[in-house]
Amino acid sequence: MSRKIGVIGLGAMGAGVAGSLLCAGFSVHAYDVRSSALERFAADGGVPCASAAEVGKQCDVVIVLVVDATQTDAALFGEQGAVAAMRPGSVVIACATVAPELARQLGARVEAAGLQMLDAPVSGGVARAVSGELTMMTSGPAAAYAACEDVLAAIAAKVYRLGEAHGVGSKVKIINQLLAGVHIAAAAEALALGAREGVDPEVLYDVITHSAGNSWMFENRVRHYLDGDKTSLSAVDIFVKDLGLVLDTARSSKFPLPLSATAHQMFMNASSSGYGRDNDLSVIRTFPGMRAPTDKTND
Repeated sequence: MSRKIGVIGLGAMGAGVAGSLLCAGFSVHAYDVRSSALERFAADGGVPCASAAEVGKQCDVVIVLVVDATQTDAALFGEQGAVAAMRPGSVVIACATVAPELARQLGARVEAAGLQMLDAPVSGGVARAVSGELTMMTSGPAAAYAACEDVLAAIAAKVYRLGEAHGVGSKVKIINQLLAGVHIAAAAEALALGAREGVDPEVLYDVITHSAGNSWMFENRVRHYLDGDKTSLSAVDIFVKDLGLVLDTARSSKFPLPLSATAHQMFMNASSSGYGRDNDLSVIRTFPGMRAPTDKTND
């Protein structure tokens, strides 16, 4: 019988991870609050579960791919949470971007329940989740890695082992998010200036992506924008949250982050203007005369 692996959260990333595990031959059990997500998962060959506790009861490795700390806590320790149902020695792979201190506390609570945990935030986007080529920034005890090496190999192209202490993976992830958020905000600013100055956006894109000013976020997000591509990307509110975590972490040690603070305000402005659930480059709407990234197909 194939090994049973659990996934809690079948959003764009979670569904991709679940699909990669299915392709690798695992028996994948999953829970999501949306019945429509469970129906799609079942149609792909997965085993839908009625609760996170049911996932935990069935599986010795449970991957939690939800939005934030609150949802992670509910999935693991809430009513019908997974932890109370999991067998001793089983592994939780916690993938949400959370504050490093919270990741440390979460690991302590999981271990107190007789389980193991990897602090394992991910990067790479939906496409790499689907292809099993995520980057994982992980930390945790060696025994936890040993218990799930085959699972990590199925979902990630690169697994960084950053230490045994929970929270180290989350520290590296929020630094990655610092750069990602600042780069998206800068891409929006550059594209908006180009539009105001009458530069053809396709020409601008070609020049920048072959010049020193390029970034992965510019190349990826602006291409989606110009194509009117409605593929699910990260939302504005994700960067409100993640840059908030960056600033909170730096504030605790009185460390200045002027670019992060400015980018955070740009995403806050976009969110308060009604674009919080839209693609993250919707921050471009903070500039006069700029359309939303998803408007082109309606032009």
